[in-house]
Amino acid sequence: MADQASVSGGNPGAGSPGKGKGNGTPEGRVVGGIAEFGNDIATLAELQFKLTLIDLKECVQRAMVPLGLAAVGLFLILGALPVALLGVATLVAVALKIGTGWAMLLTGGVVLVLAGVVVVVSALRLVPSFSSFRRSYEELTRNMAWIRTVLFYSGRNIPRRNR
Repeated sequence: MADQASVSGGNPGAGSPGKGKGNGTPEGRVVGGIAEFGNDIATLAELQFKLTLIDLKECVQRAMVPLGLAAVGLFLILGALPVALLGVATLVAVALKIGTGWAMLLTGGVVLVLAGVVVVVSALRLVPSFSSFRRSYEELTRNMAWIRTVLFYSGRNIPRRNR
């Protein structure tokens, strides 16, 4: 309360008890406001980082199954293609009494279509797994709008208080 005695009488509320920063002088209020704003920015950055980590964990959890399916599909393509082309083509050639070349083309086409279906299905399930970053993006947008508002209006509010 001793610091309020030095405040001029024409400035009511300058040393209000709710504002712990500054000593009631205009310079003290500016320093206190800057410190408070810096603290708010640091808190927002910390919360934004924590939200991003939560979203990243959720994204990884959602992406595990589609990525696993894609890996299985790719391994099946790589492992089954030569075996399918040679083994099944030989059986098809004997069963249908067609040339080995035609049987190999037919077998290869069927294997490629099946593998393509596996890759397409896993890709369709992989894309939605990145939607969990939407929360972080929306929160970052709100935080940036708040910072812009505080910076834009901070210089305009001080003259209104002095009236």
